[in-house]
Amino acid sequence: MYDRKDVCTLKIAIKKKSYTEVMSLPRPAHKPPRKVGIFWRGLIRLLTVFGMMGTRFKYEAEGLDELKDQPCLILMNHSCFLDMQIAYRILFPKHFCIVATTDSFVGFGGLMSWLMRTIGCIPTQKFVTDLSLIKDMNYALKTLKTSVLMYPEAGYSLDGTATSLPRKMGVILKKFDVPVIMIETFGAFSRNPLYNELQIRKGVQVTAKARCLFTQEQVRQMSVKDLSDQLDDAFGFDHFRWQQEQGIEIHEPFRADGLHRILYKCPHCGKEGVLTGKGTHLTCAACGADYELTPEGRLHRTNGETAFDHIPHWFRWEREQVRQELIDGTYRMSCDVDIGMLVDYKALYMVGSGTLTHDAEGFHLTGCDGTLDYAQKPLVSYNLNADYYWYEIGDIISIGDKDALYYCFPKDATSVAKARLATEELYKLCKTRKTPVSP
Repeated sequence: MYDRKDVCTLKIAIKKKSYTEVMSLPRPAHKPPRKVGIFWRGLIRLLTVFGMMGTRFKYEAEGLDELKDQPCLILMNHSCFLDMQIAYRILFPKHFCIVATTDSFVGFGGLMSWLMRTIGCIPTQKFVTDLSLIKDMNYALKTLKTSVLMYPEAGYSLDGTATSLPRKMGVILKKFDVPVIMIETFGAFSRNPLYNELQIRKGVQVTAKARCLFTQEQVRQMSVKDLSDQLDDAFGFDHFRWQQEQGIEIHEPFRADGLHRILYKCPHCGKEGVLTGKGTHLTCAACGADYELTPEGRLHRTNGETAFDHIPHWFRWEREQVRQELIDGTYRMSCDVDIGMLVDYKALYMVGSGTLTHDAEGFHLTGCDGTLDYAQKPLVSYNLNADYYWYEIGDIISIGDKDALYYCFPKDATSVAKARLATEELYKLCKTRKTPVSP
């Protein structure tokens, strides 16, 4: 059971309430985006100097000069906590709003919400259908005449490759009818991968490339499919491969810490939840297979034949395994969880314990002494908000709708990465209707 007292940190405010109390709380009223003044833009730009110390940051920009006075949609890959600072270093003094998740607005009795809106952030619920977001982005572009920065992947990359993009991005580009800028970062993931327990590899340089991906004329002339296909190509990166091609060596003795968060299934014995990433090694407690994560970012088995020497290949194999479980009707996840809820911008409300299950019918969350019963079908979302060490509390699986978000903290070694893979593959199977997914 979650037993921390009510706290308010620089991360997120946490309060304990009953499920019934939380559901009765008033929801915040919708507010339109704001245009950011030069004081706040200048202050944030100044803060990035301190926030990015040690990164030796450099960037290239192509075709942006002619767009400096035009509202643009700015798309950026999502690698780590540096992303927003990188954007300000490249785009300043350009006006732009930022699409941000609602949890970043929570804290200090509503003060954080005010601050986030003041610096131009537009709140959205991650992987929840949100029509108001499109309206807010359109308002910023057309009425405020300011650009909008968004991370179309929504979630951080788990294995250093692109996260699934929304299938309607081409439609959205057509609706906005503005030029599209692409910002791609290099080294940010290698410096601070999500699985590595927030430990920074200080020797890695961070660079970026910004370019005009589509002019306004191209957006108007290209088909929705062609726009979506080119977006997929633009987000077709592999940070581990990039590290190897650049000859970058990472010698930190903790580089494999937490690696089991993404590589959760042993390819030798097939068991899950038995791998441990610690120091520079990933070891299976069941069969004894031991892998070293080399300074070049490759995997090398120290006591036998190497099954996978590339982390994204191992992760892709896990995806294929999950998909087959779904096709066979054998996939099922069930775990005891502590439950947090977001319904406003004041706090994360810890409402008690329960059970979260996931199978071919979707998610089902029950708990809080029988008062909570929430079900979510597979086609509700193409992806899942699954995160590691979320706000330094723990790994989470987050589901929900426009009325409430449920943050589930597994009490055991349940892999949130597997839940995310299963969500993505189940959505694809249900969407195409080519393969039965129910047992």
